[in-house]
Amino acid sequence: MTDKTVAVIGAGKIGELMLSGLLRAGWPVGRLLATSRRQERADELRQRYGVRVVDNLTAVAEADVLAISVKPQDASALLADIGPKVPGDKLVISLCAGLPTSFFAKRLQDGVPIVRVMTNTPALVDEAMTAISAGPHVTPAHLALAEEMFKPLGATIRVPESQQDAVTALSGSGPAYFYLLVEAMVDAGILLGLPRQVAHDLIVQTAIGSAVMLRDSGEHPVKLREAVTSPAGTTISAIRELENHGVRAALLAALEAARDRARELAEQNS
Repeated sequence: MTDKTVAVIGAGKIGELMLSGLLRAGWPVGRLLATSRRQERADELRQRYGVRVVDNLTAVAEADVLAISVKPQDASALLADIGPKVPGDKLVISLCAGLPTSFFAKRLQDGVPIVRVMTNTPALVDEAMTAISAGPHVTPAHLALAEEMFKPLGATIRVPESQQDAVTALSGSGPAYFYLLVEAMVDAGILLGLPRQVAHDLIVQTAIGSAVMLRDSGEHPVKLREAVTSPAGTTISAIRELENHGVRAALLAALEAARDRARELAEQNS
């Protein structure tokens, strides 16, 4: 797969994660291109990764794969510029949160294959969760190429595009929920008399260990929770308070709100 030239168009945070992941996986630097509207950002990418930073039309002409990672509100203007120049033998990968492949199909020539991807920021440490969906004109080979590109960043999964807004809410935004929870637990540790760094180290390692157990044990989270929850013990007292304060309901409502916002972005930029 590394004989393909990949252009990251709009190499912001997510685009940079993709670039760095491909390089760590051994993708030849000569097969990577990037674009950026800001000269300062372009210089930063050249110095940090050694990649060629070119204009959008050069990227379209030279790359086999166009990974579009601009903000959703900037996608329409970008495609007005490059859309007529993208031939059917290119693969377009969308990293634009909330935008369906139909958005791109309307603005690209007929026959261009489009894959929709949602990844997340743990790509920085090769622990991302990336969901991949086939759009128009996508073949099994296109999906295999997309998976090859994102596997170095962590785990990948194929889902129907109809589920991508839910994926965005659950795993795309998911790291933020965990960071918020850790922040609150560290504050609780301070309230209970622990130094901040001690509370931080306790919670971070507990989070890592719990995540590994969830991944590797094969057990349902209910069983793992019950194993920590003794009758009339400390844990059940804490869980009672969490339930009294509606933590479960709050999470359900929060993820619904994130999904709805993804749909709004699609509608606003359609």
